[in-house]
Amino acid sequence: MIRVLFLWHMHQPYYKDLVSGEYRLPWTRLHALKDYYGMVKLLDEFPDIHQTFNLVPSLMAQIEEYASGSARDPFLDVASKPAAELMSHERTFALQYLFQANPTHMIGRYPRYRELFQQFRAVGENPERCQHFFQQQDYTDLQVLSQVAWFDEFFLHDPQIASLIRKERNYTPEDQRFVVTKQRELIDKVLPAYKTAAARGSIEISTSPFYHPILPLVCDTNAGAESSPGLPLPNRRFCHPEDAEEQLRRGSDLHQRVFGMRPRGLWPSEGSVSDEVIRIAAKLGFLWMATDEGVLGRSLGRYFSRDQQGRLQGSGANDLYTIYRMERDDHFMHMVFRDHSLSDLIGFVYSGMPARDAAEHLIHRIKEAAEPLVEQKETAVIPIILDGENAWEYYPETGREFLRRLYDGISRDPQMEALTVFEAIHQQENFGKIETLVPGSWINANFNVWIGAPEDNRAWDYLNNARDFYAEAAPAASEQKRQLAFEEILIAEGSDWNWWYGPEHHSANDREFDELYRKHLWNVYHALGGSPPDYLAQPITTSAGRPYFVPQTAFIRPRLDGVTTRYFDWVGAAMYTADRRSSSMHGRRFLLDAVYAGIDEATLYGRLDFVSEVPDEDLELVVTIESTRAKRTSGASTNGGSGTLRLQVRIHDRNIASWDIEQTRAFHNPAVTDTILPAELRREVKLQLAKVFEFGVPLSILATTAGDCIRLRFSLWREGLPIDALPLEGWIELHVTSDEELRSAVY
Repeated sequence: MIRVLFLWHMHQPYYKDLVSGEYRLPWTRLHALKDYYGMVKLLDEFPDIHQTFNLVPSLMAQIEEYASGSARDPFLDVASKPAAELMSHERTFALQYLFQANPTHMIGRYPRYRELFQQFRAVGENPERCQHFFQQQDYTDLQVLSQVAWFDEFFLHDPQIASLIRKERNYTPEDQRFVVTKQRELIDKVLPAYKTAAARGSIEISTSPFYHPILPLVCDTNAGAESSPGLPLPNRRFCHPEDAEEQLRRGSDLHQRVFGMRPRGLWPSEGSVSDEVIRIAAKLGFLWMATDEGVLGRSLGRYFSRDQQGRLQGSGANDLYTIYRMERDDHFMHMVFRDHSLSDLIGFVYSGMPARDAAEHLIHRIKEAAEPLVEQKETAVIPIILDGENAWEYYPETGREFLRRLYDGISRDPQMEALTVFEAIHQQENFGKIETLVPGSWINANFNVWIGAPEDNRAWDYLNNARDFYAEAAPAASEQKRQLAFEEILIAEGSDWNWWYGPEHHSANDREFDELYRKHLWNVYHALGGSPPDYLAQPITTSAGRPYFVPQTAFIRPRLDGVTTRYFDWVGAAMYTADRRSSSMHGRRFLLDAVYAGIDEATLYGRLDFVSEVPDEDLELVVTIESTRAKRTSGASTNGGSGTLRLQVRIHDRNIASWDIEQTRAFHNPAVTDTILPAELRREVKLQLAKVFEFGVPLSILATTAGDCIRLRFSLWREGLPIDALPLEGWIELHVTSDEELRSAVY
């Protein structure tokens, strides 16, 4: 028997400023309209499919406020204000934020919305300039369609909403008022839908710590170096396990109030676990927790290796596809570990496939993964755990056809069943045993996304200072002020702020996240009658760019489409960002923003990000790739020669007009008899240019072997002259090695 445990994690940061009462970003409201209701409602059609949904408490609190109508959301205010009354700054605000949606599956779904977006792009996506090209009716249509684009598939069948969509354009202020009023009605359906499904046994609802902190780091920031020895740490050690316990207790309390029962299970924020976190969760009555296979592998002292089809090798299936029981002293905890490969297929791959093919492929992969246990007549428990909201905007019609075909296929297969985590625990006869956990998260089994980079560590130091000020000033403050200040501390402990600090992730809202984080800390001092430090007025991060190099830490397998809207495609890649803050020449033109590079077992991948967009001029983009051979004598590696590959891409009208690839004989590749790559090898090279430039070159062309070093540089030329390059000096270096060695390397 194959037991499939789907766990969908529903989470958005806490966007509300407690002092002003305003929501600084609209994503909780928009995802409540698009994803949360439909994901659970879909199970009405499949009574045999049981699943687990993890609802982050701070997300639930925001949904409740929107449902009550008390949320103050300036984004909704601008969308609902009659266009004739919009001030200039409000028109700019509308153009800046109301196009923040997937251009293909959300904007492109509505012809008039797509038309307005193309009009916006035609003037360089500049809100100040563009507002002069938008007429009053343009704004009204944008205000309406930017909201309708986020409505759930189930809601689109509502006769009033369907009628509004058929109208297509020339919307009125009455249409605006309807859309705004309808939103509150629809959001009010979300949490009751989960409560109803849980009551009938279709789903289990688990929770997370209230404001989604990285619990091991809240307990002790030194856990970052325990997970990654040598990792740079904040100047001051943050160590507040009592806060971690409070975050968990509050999450459990809200779950009890909303759903009428305590949660049995816990998805700790970002799957972040440690022995201390297990102890605290067990003390509070949690029966199970989930994290990633990487944490299990490190804790067992062995790596889960896969072949090129993603199948676990050796005893991997026996180790991963079971439920563990961790017993320590006076407490115990059941543990499930997500199959990283299967989960990522849903998150990052299947959106680019026909729904039928994707569903059939996943079912085949699940059965193939479970085969070693099935052959032994044992039960395979396969946890598939991933974000339950963000992936769907990359699927046609929110991925509903894919999910329906997937659930139907599982329901019809007598060898498979989909259970909640607690149901699987209840049916398990023998549990795997594990005595201790290496601290880690679902990303590379460490915490490097949230600590270690200069920006991350600065954010931790600022939090530590505010926490110390609270401890000193709170006893003299009123209960109301003390509660407000502590609430701000708990909010600032959330993982989402450091997600955007450091080199790994960036978005169109980096500035807003940075401002909101510092505002939460500022509020701590203000609430307790203190003077906020001057440094809180300065950005922790700047949009001007940061000089930074990050080595490759894991294999990557990005989807090459030239768009790069999937954050995780390039997680683990080497990255170099430009320093645009200073230059030897004042007024220098910067065109290149960042470059990424990485390998998997078969391919070298590269990506180039432009400062804003691909320049509208004839250019030549050159990627120079050098390979230094490792010659082994008596077991030692020494330099054994090198070769150079030169990829030349000619750009015209912001598209690839033509390209060539040249290679020296020094690579010693017998398939290459000339400097120009043969046609049969040329066909294996993949190039894409849209918002970014991406390429994939098979390692076989480079004739690399384990131990070789690959170096890359990107340069942009116009009329035979170089106009920008990354890196300006030196190279991005990659080492040809295994995924296991990359993940275990210390940098």
